[in-house]
Amino acid sequence: MNLKDYIASIPDFPSEGILFRDITPLMADGDAFKEACDQLIEFAEKVGAEVVAGPESRGFIFGCPVSYALNIGFVPFRKPGKLPRKTVAYSYALEYGTNELHMHADAIKSGQKVLIIDDLLATGGTVEAAIHLVEELGGEVVGCAFLIELEDLKGRERLKDYEVFTLLKY
Repeated sequence: MNLKDYIASIPDFPSEGILFRDITPLMADGDAFKEACDQLIEFAEKVGAEVVAGPESRGFIFGCPVSYALNIGFVPFRKPGKLPRKTVAYSYALEYGTNELHMHADAIKSGQKVLIIDDLLATGGTVEAAIHLVEELGGEVVGCAFLIELEDLKGRERLKDYEVFTLLKY
């Protein structure tokens, strides 16, 4: 199955000059969504993940089926003010400003093998922040997996010390 057949390319969204890769057709097709999740599950097994973690919201979409299939936990990374208990936080730079990720301070056990899953690897800033939080809590990031990688934005270079798996490259 060619998963690229299920990705819509939308020119000039969200602003002029951007070619947006829309994953919702893939999510809407049961066979394509299952194929994508199955490939992520295989990678999670290969790296020996003991827990899956993902940033909101699309990291949840792909991370939760993987954690469910492997009967392991899922840890969310959220925006400020979204988690009800004590959190650890990390601020990081965006092209136009900053962003911040939070996770519960007790979400990762020391030495736990963590696979980070998100839908898109672009510049790598979000996943780099996620890695920082996992490692701050003593977890071991055993891999980073994405549905799509935008190669021209060179996010993989920021993750050179980690095993990176992507299903589709543009």
